[in-house]
Amino acid sequence: MADPIKIRVQQHGDFADIRILMQHPMETGQRKDDQGKTVALQFIQTFAVELNGKPLIEGQLNTSISRNPLFAFRARGIRAGDKIAVSWTDNGGDRRRDEITVA
Repeated sequence: MADPIKIRVQQHGDFADIRILMQHPMETGQRKDDQGKTVALQFIQTFAVELNGKPLIEGQLNTSISRNPLFAFRARGIRAGDKIAVSWTDNGGDRRRDEITVA
């Protein structure tokens, strides 16, 4: 299982800055290991961010994204006590979902 998704929220009045670190190897399938064998393709295909169970952002990624992708964005109307959940699914079918409560 993959490492937990790190979610940080900083509120600035009516806006909140949200930073999400999805820990994933994001292998392109072109790299070779020490023995010269090709490392298997493994990347996040889809991700979603939910606010209190409702979709906030949905997206797709591909092999051109670096290891442990970091996303940062600003949203309006997020308050203390709201729940932000982030989930991803990779090309191998692995999934990860983590949730925080905004302080």
